[in-house]
Amino acid sequence: MVDCPPDNLASAMARHGIELPEPQVDALQQYCRLLWQWNAKINLTRHTDHEKFVARDLVDSLAFAEFLGPGEKILDVGTGGGVPGVVLAIVRGDLEVSVCESVGKKARAVRDIVDRLGLDVPVLHGRAEDVLADRSFDTLVIRAVGRLRKLLDWLQPHWKAFGRILVLKGPSWVEERGEARHHGLLRDLALRKLTSYPLPGTESQGVLLQICPKERLARD
Repeated sequence: MVDCPPDNLASAMARHGIELPEPQVDALQQYCRLLWQWNAKINLTRHTDHEKFVARDLVDSLAFAEFLGPGEKILDVGTGGGVPGVVLAIVRGDLEVSVCESVGKKARAVRDIVDRLGLDVPVLHGRAEDVLADRSFDTLVIRAVGRLRKLLDWLQPHWKAFGRILVLKGPSWVEERGEARHHGLLRDLALRKLTSYPLPGTESQGVLLQICPKERLARD
């Protein structure tokens, strides 16, 4: 009989070679507990064990974290159950994190989770376009929200409210880039692939893209 690996956060992180300070691990453990409690009431996540949480949610969030500068003001667009925004607030305490969610019951759940974790993370109920009408950010972080064409179409009028987009995509990113180009949505924008990494348990890769105005790239 083969022993099953223990289902706890520390062992799942060890299997993926991830090391974090103990207070962060404890906070992530508490986040999982609260997320899964809420998930029994409303659909927030399909990753309902520690292995899936680490392999997808934590790995993805750490990919974002690698490319965020100290003290950046970020908005997690369409946070769902709080990934990557709440996870980033835990593992990168220097960041100024806000999250937005257009579905009211999801926003209420994430607000409760954030409050019970004691995190200073505003949870904004509404569409990103409405949030950006009167708030500004350094970076928008986006995961599993929509195709590039739709994202860029929604956000096109609001570039004065943020500096760049970091968006996580899968294997279809090249096709999505072509579609966005075909519709003229990348004409004044620079798209750069920052990193890619294998998605555990699949033959696919996660790809982190940065999108910013070409004029900003020229200044930098």
